[in-house]
Amino acid sequence: MFELYAFATPNSVKVPIALEELNLPYVLHGINVRQGEQKTPEFVALNPNAKVPVLVDPEAIDGRLVLTESAAILVYLAERTGKLLPASGEARARVFEQLFFHASGLGPAFGQAGFFQRQTAEPQPPAAQRFSTEANRTLGVLDGVLARHEFVAGDVFTIADIAHFGWLWRREFAGVSLDQAPHVARWYAAVANRPAVQRGVARVEALIPAA
Repeated sequence: MFELYAFATPNSVKVPIALEELNLPYVLHGINVRQGEQKTPEFVALNPNAKVPVLVDPEAIDGRLVLTESAAILVYLAERTGKLLPASGEARARVFEQLFFHASGLGPAFGQAGFFQRQTAEPQPPAAQRFSTEANRTLGVLDGVLARHEFVAGDVFTIADIAHFGWLWRREFAGVSLDQAPHVARWYAAVANRPAVQRGVARVEALIPAA
């Protein structure tokens, strides 16, 4: 059985969604990043980068595997099961294209936009404006992709959709709206209505302590 260390964050939520979509059993360990639990010695022993999520596969082919980075985890789970990732050709390449676009473009832009709008000790308007503009620009790029395809990498649901969903699920943190991205809004609603996605989201939301 897989073990997942996560919290209700844009990157964390991707992994339980994938596990639910793939019908894989897992135990979820909550790591409250708001309280700094990702910096404890026990967690840093799992991930020296002190970030969630972390996946542990005790039954990996070469023995117990501890894997970090959400995109790497998605690829691992897809290849382990032969699902949510085309085996070859352009269809597979398009999935990786979107995974790298998310990891290098949309995800960092959304994260930095949220940080400079909400978490800096003192307001930094130039930085906030820069990353807000970049977040909306990358959203526009994704909207153009979804104007041509049902899903982000083509006409079937893949791990690339799960990757993008994480930050779109937390878009309010980045101050991003879907009002000017109708194709993303259509896609987001479709993904959010998938039963496995709803189960994965519910699992991580249950980790948030009651106010």
